[in-house]
Amino acid sequence: MNQETLWSKRYRDAGDEYLFGTEPSRFLAHRAGLLQTGLTALSVADGEGRNSVWLAEQGLNVTAIEISAVAVEKARRLAVGRKIDVRFVIADMLAPGWPPARLCNAFDWVLGIFIQFVGPEPRQRQFAAMKQLTRPGGRVLLHGYTPKQLDFRTGGPSAVENLYTREILLAAFADWEIEELVEYEDEISEGAGHKGRSALIGLIARKP
Repeated sequence: MNQETLWSKRYRDAGDEYLFGTEPSRFLAHRAGLLQTGLTALSVADGEGRNSVWLAEQGLNVTAIEISAVAVEKARRLAVGRKIDVRFVIADMLAPGWPPARLCNAFDWVLGIFIQFVGPEPRQRQFAAMKQLTRPGGRVLLHGYTPKQLDFRTGGPSAVENLYTREILLAAFADWEIEELVEYEDEISEGAGHKGRSALIGLIARKP
């Protein structure tokens, strides 16, 4: 089953409910002040819109990329309900030739929140695309799980190679300024998909 089919099924099976809730990632929300340093934001693999809609509520001009048309339809519904404008784009961020030139170096913030659906080789392409999208002086924000999450089993992938360590992120952004890199545990409640004690990691890195 390919990624589009897999995720569309998960979002469809949730019915009218939002699989990961409708509130933003707490790691993202706690950095609301820092986000005001930019005007434009791109949320990759955005899902049902909880993060992109919140970003737009903070006054940012937001584009959201998502592979699943089912998820995008739910995201549009969320945006309309909150009277917020987000530019939703159905696209595969791992497709050959992506991102298009018009999006490169275009965003103050590029965000990947719980996008750990691939292993090491595709992850390199994922991060490379995010770097291309970020304007000089702009930032990438990543939020995800560490391997300890496999002990908690409260969300996220079951494959350890998909999970982030400090070493993976430091290596991936070695040519950028690491402004924040934090590992921590927290109780999270984000719909049915993320619920309970979780082993988390967050990164903010600035492009030269």
